[in-house]
Amino acid sequence: MKEYEVTIGIPVYNAGKYIYLSMDSLMAQTFDNIEFLLIDDCGTDDSIDIIRDYQKKHLRGKDIRIVSQSQNMGIGAARNRVLTEAKGKYLYFMDADDEIAHDTIEKLYNAIKQSDAEMVYGSYELIEGFGERAIKTPFIYPSLSFYKEDEWPNFVYQNYGRIQANTWNFLISLEVIRKNNLRYKLINYWEDFTFTMDLPTYVNRVVLLPDITYHYYCRNGSASNYQKRSVIKKKEIQDTIQAVDEIKANSDRLRHKSYFPYRMRKVMMTDFYIVCSILHQKDIITPSFSTHEIHDIMRSPLSIKEILRFKHERVPNLFLYLLSVLPSGLSVFLMKVISKYRDLI
Repeated sequence: MKEYEVTIGIPVYNAGKYIYLSMDSLMAQTFDNIEFLLIDDCGTDDSIDIIRDYQKKHLRGKDIRIVSQSQNMGIGAARNRVLTEAKGKYLYFMDADDEIAHDTIEKLYNAIKQSDAEMVYGSYELIEGFGERAIKTPFIYPSLSFYKEDEWPNFVYQNYGRIQANTWNFLISLEVIRKNNLRYKLINYWEDFTFTMDLPTYVNRVVLLPDITYHYYCRNGSASNYQKRSVIKKKEIQDTIQAVDEIKANSDRLRHKSYFPYRMRKVMMTDFYIVCSILHQKDIITPSFSTHEIHDIMRSPLSIKEILRFKHERVPNLFLYLLSVLPSGLSVFLMKVISKYRDLI
């Protein structure tokens, strides 16, 4: 059995329109010791046939491995299959409708080795649309390294939104993932967020690179764009809420950490943004959410005494806590006013 330094894991489901773009960028990698692990999530188009064609005809075809699910199980289960099947020492996730720079793995691998890091991030470019009219927005990280205990989670939780919530475009030691039995939630939306929210608490040695190594295409119909559909099933949002609730429950082990107040603000703000999304999309969510159900999303695992003892983030955590204890009607009214003022709905 061949040993690989790096596994690139890609869940595949009905990506036939764009899989050529992704596969070409994979096959062009300058780093030569890569396992290309593609999870067939039982789509209905010709995605897997296209990949098999690369497998047969390309010089790197012998390094392409297709693993099929027994049935369509969703993106979370597909990512977990990657975690189980990967043969590389390091893992890199990619979406089947995106592309990476030709030297992405070489740059990330060299950085992780030279710095003795557990994890290295590349910068990325958001591409909205396709072709000549595409709007490209770069997201460039500063060149930084983190080695001290809790230095990385403190940075992540204090910089809400500056570190991507997506799983793709970082190279990480598989040992870290398997040692801590890290897994994705079995949901189709925000499975990345629930994974990356906890991940910083398990790593210390992390490097950020300013090099753009990933091109993220934001298209109508992709999993990340469910907000552009004409109908949203309530169950999908409830699954996401449940996943965030599990993150709340998983916070007990971190109560003694200096970054705990920052983490809790980030978790509770996530709930707030879910509420804003529900209020914004209320006409297309079926069945609808009641005022009580919306209010219940903001349920806090903290006590007011605990918040008052915080050395940091006391005010925002206190405000988010109050939203959870105010009467349902008043709480939802305030969130609606705030979200409109901040142009969130």
